[in-house]
Amino acid sequence: MMEEEELEFVEELEAVLQLTPEVQLAIEQVFPSQDPLDRADFNAVEYINALFPTEQSLANIDEVVNKIRLKIRRLDDNIRTVVRGQTNVGQDGRHALEEAQKAIQQLFGKIKDIKDKAEKSEQMVKEITRDIKQLDHAKRHLTTSITTLNHLHMLAGGVDSLEAMTRRRQYGEVANLLQGVVNVLEHFHKYMGIPQIRQLSERVKAAQTELGQQILADFEEAFPSQGTKRPGGPSNVLRDACLVANVLEPRIKQEIVKKFIKQHLSEYLVLFQENQDVAWLDKIDRRYAWIKRQLVDYEEKYGRMFPHEWYMTERIAVEFCHVTRVELAKIMRTRAKEIEVKLLLFAIQRTTNFEGLLAKRFSGCTLSDGAPKKVEVPPPSTNPFLEDEPGPEMEELTMDKGDLDQPKKPKVPENPFHGIISKCFEPHLYVYIESQDKNLGELIERFVADFKAQGPPKPNTDEGGAVLPSCADLFVYYKKCMVQCSQLSTGEPMIALTTIFQKYLREYAWKILSGNLPKTTSTSGGLTISSLLKEKEGSEVAKFTLEELCLICSILSTAEYCLATTQQLEEKLKEKVDASLIERINLTGEMDTFSTVISNSIQLLVQDLDAACDPALTAMSKMQWQNVEHVGDQSPYVTSVILHIKQNVPIIRDNLASTRKYFTQFCIKFANSFIPKFINHLFKCKPISMVGAEQLLLDTHSLKMVLLDLPSIGSQVVRKAPASYTKIVVKGMTRAEMILKVVMAPHEPLVVFVDNLIKLLTDCNTETFQKILDMKVRTGAWSSSHLHSLLSLECFPSLPFLFPLSPFVSLCFSSSFLPVPLFLLSCLGLGFELTERLLERIPAQGSNH
Repeated sequence: MMEEEELEFVEELEAVLQLTPEVQLAIEQVFPSQDPLDRADFNAVEYINALFPTEQSLANIDEVVNKIRLKIRRLDDNIRTVVRGQTNVGQDGRHALEEAQKAIQQLFGKIKDIKDKAEKSEQMVKEITRDIKQLDHAKRHLTTSITTLNHLHMLAGGVDSLEAMTRRRQYGEVANLLQGVVNVLEHFHKYMGIPQIRQLSERVKAAQTELGQQILADFEEAFPSQGTKRPGGPSNVLRDACLVANVLEPRIKQEIVKKFIKQHLSEYLVLFQENQDVAWLDKIDRRYAWIKRQLVDYEEKYGRMFPHEWYMTERIAVEFCHVTRVELAKIMRTRAKEIEVKLLLFAIQRTTNFEGLLAKRFSGCTLSDGAPKKVEVPPPSTNPFLEDEPGPEMEELTMDKGDLDQPKKPKVPENPFHGIISKCFEPHLYVYIESQDKNLGELIERFVADFKAQGPPKPNTDEGGAVLPSCADLFVYYKKCMVQCSQLSTGEPMIALTTIFQKYLREYAWKILSGNLPKTTSTSGGLTISSLLKEKEGSEVAKFTLEELCLICSILSTAEYCLATTQQLEEKLKEKVDASLIERINLTGEMDTFSTVISNSIQLLVQDLDAACDPALTAMSKMQWQNVEHVGDQSPYVTSVILHIKQNVPIIRDNLASTRKYFTQFCIKFANSFIPKFINHLFKCKPISMVGAEQLLLDTHSLKMVLLDLPSIGSQVVRKAPASYTKIVVKGMTRAEMILKVVMAPHEPLVVFVDNLIKLLTDCNTETFQKILDMKVRTGAWSSSHLHSLLSLECFPSLPFLFPLSPFVSLCFSSSFLPVPLFLLSCLGLGFELTERLLERIPAQGSNH
């Protein structure tokens, strides 16, 4: 019974001592402890096991029990001390709470007193400032009233003075007064409902209207539309009247300007009527000379009469340009048949010169009736092909290579007066285009005649391989035409001129370049690979002379220059033409034509060197290689090939020094042509003995080294060959060496021969395999008839390569009813590896296979 009560007491105690996690965490922060007894998850069993981990440790149980009892006594003492210390805590707390409540009541009373005093102070301040606010409002209203009365007095007096001065034409005083009256009147817009104010406003408008009519009448009297100008020049009255017109509505100013300019140009319309001799294009200079004199006369007589911001001098010049454009267009429509190219260009040149003069003298602000704009110089450009545009004189600029490589300056600002008169010539530019077509045709014919007369460039001189001078002349003329036409128009005439350019670029490529390439045969198609192969064996093929090689290189360099310059020409044309017409400019076809000339020239050089090597290769194939007894130095045919290479390649390289990439193309094409031809002649060398194969292998290695050194052969400067070329030579000549190594390999034992064939010639096909077998010297049972019978098997047409088999195995292969086990038994003598390779190559034909 006692034990049950104790258990219940322990459970109740544990329930009371079970603290929340928050309280437990707070206790750990305030009283940190490492004692396991202080842990919230204390486990008595684990604690005892930790004290007595083994049976031997139970020997100290008494000592441990004594320590625990000592700790219990200390805890009891601490608890007793704390409990006794809390005896008077409740009474002290109640006393402290009462003191705090009294302090709060006192503080609340003080705050209430302060609030009452603040309300009294606020009320006192309002009573003091009430009178001050009234005074402030009164002062503000009084000030506004006085200002308005002053403005009203000024307005009334100003209107009276304005009317009196208007009647007396005192424009100098009126100009300043009118502006002041208008400014004062703006303050009364919100008072227009008052009759007196509305009446003053109407009087001001009436005065402005009267001033405008009066000033226009004064100008009409001073500069009548009919008759001569009043002698004595401009008066001070008119100068002041212009100042008044600045204040009046813009219509008055525009009317004055229009009438004055019309009266000033009336003499021009009479002098240069359509029926007058001076009106035609050949005397167009007189028009511009007349306006120059008139502008000088205006500056002397009337320069101070009009305000500077009216830009009267520029307005007169602009109106003259408009009138001149209309008059010239009218007379050119009437006398269109009389317009010649020289006359048209003369008139255009003089007109563009005059437009350039206007651009230097005036800003062009009156063209759009806006404020003058500050001319901005564009930032320097990084385009290497930008060039200085020609001035009005249309100076000729060259387009040779030196110019293209030089840095160019940014374009000058555009001329705001460009086309203001010269626009009238655009409908008649077809005359100019037709003339350029004719001139370019004559230029091409002159190039052809000069080439025939002077002949090709001389070898062993600086001219050898150089660009033909005619192409530079052609593009210089092209540029001159392009610049002229762009100054005249950037519309459809530029497209027409581009078409002419395309036409004569093609003609130059055909007549000057392709037409002068040397012919190697009587056929018009030129030299071809097939024609070379059809030559009689042993016959000597005609080679190009030194002069012809230089000519081909020169034509190639010229075509390369034309190709690059044509691309730049296309870019320039697109810069100058209108943005809507850019898509219609395309010189791709002409660039392709020059690319074709380049390709044909390289092919001619390759075919010439290739044909020169043919006799040596033919001699190689006719040698009795089965009778060669010992291996010596390189064979005579190799020496012959090397000799031809050393004769041609240095000449071609020196003449193509300026176009290095095309010399590289020549080397690549020659390697791609010569190496397959060499391998074909190699197959013709049959039969070949072991010693003969070794000699051929030595010759092949010699040719390989020469071909690797081909780009720099005979040159004092040794330059590494391009990687693309080296790869082609190594691949092709290595194949030739592998073929010879297969020929040299013994065909017995059979497995070794097949392994060599597979390793050395991975891309071998049936035809190549047959040629290799034909090259080998065979005797006895391994005659070529057995080998040929093997290749003609109908059951295995897909075998890419195969080795000579015994007659029994051949019979097995040729039998379509041979059981598979019998076939496998027949292959046992070949070895497991060889049999496995055969089985991989047997095609599945029917159920018996």
